[in-house]
Amino acid sequence: MFSVADHLLHIEGDALPLDVDAASVRTLLAGGAACRAPVSGAVYGTLLNDRHALEAMGDAVNAPPYKAPPRAPILYLKPRNTLAGHRARVAVPGSEGVQVGASLGIVIGRAATRVAAREAFDYIAGYTLVADLCVSHASVYRPSVRFRARDNFCVVGPAVISRRHVPDPDRLPIAVNVRGRAMFSATTATNVRGVARLLADVTEFMTLSPGDVITLGVPHGAPVVDADAHATIAIGDWAPLEIEFVAGRAAQGARA
Repeated sequence: MFSVADHLLHIEGDALPLDVDAASVRTLLAGGAACRAPVSGAVYGTLLNDRHALEAMGDAVNAPPYKAPPRAPILYLKPRNTLAGHRARVAVPGSEGVQVGASLGIVIGRAATRVAAREAFDYIAGYTLVADLCVSHASVYRPSVRFRARDNFCVVGPAVISRRHVPDPDRLPIAVNVRGRAMFSATTATNVRGVARLLADVTEFMTLSPGDVITLGVPHGAPVVDADAHATIAIGDWAPLEIEFVAGRAAQGARA
């Protein structure tokens, strides 16, 4: 089991995570605390789960080799080296910049296999913010490891919020600020599959374990940042997730 009573966060340097209320989370973060990712299970990203992303593809979605929109969730793994937490430092590998994909992370509470959509929420421990980062690229159906699996390219947190605090995960606003300016806004309401349907469809062919995270997917139009940028990702009134982007090797020793 992976359970969250209120808000679970892992302060950098502490041996164990804390389960505290929202006010305590904000107090700790206001004091300058950096965090580890509050989860340690597998993290799966979801592609093309946003209606606007499918619309933007136009006729390309019907082109070979697939010749149709996806009929099942398109998943990719964010390996352990990508995991980082609040106030992580992320290296920008080149002139292409890094795309800051802000997504809702669904945190699994108990082993989920062949879960019916009507029962899906019983398998969820809570939710978290996921900054699913990648180097901009054109490949859609075959996500490239070299673009999506670089060190610290999956920033999670600051906290896992108990399911009881999120009555409708399919109606949450998402925002990305860069250098203090609003750069992007979206909502989880534009997803092709909502939380329950996504879990039902994914667990039809694979088991999700306690502590695993599956993202609802990155909304279309995520901003691209370069080195020396500071990004803040927020969902609703949750404590926001902060990331510092630095040039090349300057990220060595980054928090994770």
